[in-house]
Amino acid sequence: MQMNRRLFGLGLGSLGLAACSRSVTARMSTAEPEGLPADLLPASNRAYDAWVVSFRERAMGQGITSATLNTAFQGAGFLPGVVTRDQNQTEFRRTLEDYLAIAASDERVEKGRAAYARHRRTLFAIEENTGVDAKIVTAIWGLESYYGERQGLIPVISATSTLAFEGRRGRYFERELIAALRIVQNGDIQASRMTGSWAGAMGHTQCMPTVFQEYAVDFTGDGRRDIWSEDPSDALATTAAYLERHGWVRGMSWGRELVSGSPSGTVIQPQAGGPQFDTTRNFRVIKRYNPSEAYALGVGHLADRIGGAGPLRGSFPPDANGLTKNDRIALQERLTARGFDTQGADGVIGSNTESAISAYQASRGLPVTGTPSQALLQSLR
Repeated sequence: MQMNRRLFGLGLGSLGLAACSRSVTARMSTAEPEGLPADLLPASNRAYDAWVVSFRERAMGQGITSATLNTAFQGAGFLPGVVTRDQNQTEFRRTLEDYLAIAASDERVEKGRAAYARHRRTLFAIEENTGVDAKIVTAIWGLESYYGERQGLIPVISATSTLAFEGRRGRYFERELIAALRIVQNGDIQASRMTGSWAGAMGHTQCMPTVFQEYAVDFTGDGRRDIWSEDPSDALATTAAYLERHGWVRGMSWGRELVSGSPSGTVIQPQAGGPQFDTTRNFRVIKRYNPSEAYALGVGHLADRIGGAGPLRGSFPPDANGLTKNDRIALQERLTARGFDTQGADGVIGSNTESAISAYQASRGLPVTGTPSQALLQSLR
């Protein structure tokens, strides 16, 4: 299976807008990695300012107070970079093999095991309350925000109002803006602390405001549903509540890689020639959180790895360039050894590896394509 994905940010970001994040394709972390670039700071825009004036009347008609609007829009503004990102989501293709390699990378697994151990008491209490496997909740946390490290720094009021004003999905984002204002009005969080991705997905598990309204949980009992806090308890409980209310079956796994025995559920083979998976009803519940099959497999596989399982046992066929994962790892290692750093050797060909290939090709007087191949691998022996 080749997956069309749209770049959001990178943990492994993609077009966001299922369940908490309402994504429609496989995604991991929508957040800008650090700080905010200039195009994500408020810019003067008279048309936006006029839109806000008219929006205030509509918002007050839906129960948002003038005080809430004044507070929420203080310092808010039009973000040109949000419009750019919405209109220019670059399409690219990623195999399931690559997606799972990133979803359950050694670093993500290691961090996941540490987070699982650190928050074990909270996670087990959430599992007891909802029946949702604590490792599944941890895995979603890992894919959505890298265990809280990449929650996003963009003000949600500015992001959603910009997208509502821009108009391509105006009705959708105006509903999200109204929901965000209700969250502020309810006292769950101050508007200045309500940050997230450029599309408005918020907190540890990247909830859109409308989803927060329906499913958010005050697990800590402090009177606020705070999914942004350094303490991830409310966010993790919110994710579990969503899965529970969409039919999670207590005690049932998501499924397994099918390597032996008879299947007991629905068998899928997302990538031709690759592993097969025996999936259960709970796999389909994960897809209610995000309808991408790859995402659900990523969650299930990462959860298994967090629980101590090893890598997949089945193999994937060579890629479109005729290279296996071991070939791609060898290529990355040899390029780096020659002084063309690929920034790691995970077998996933991304921009760092393509740049290293291009630099190597240029140094040898070869046509600069940035494309891996068997011939290139042989030339590096």
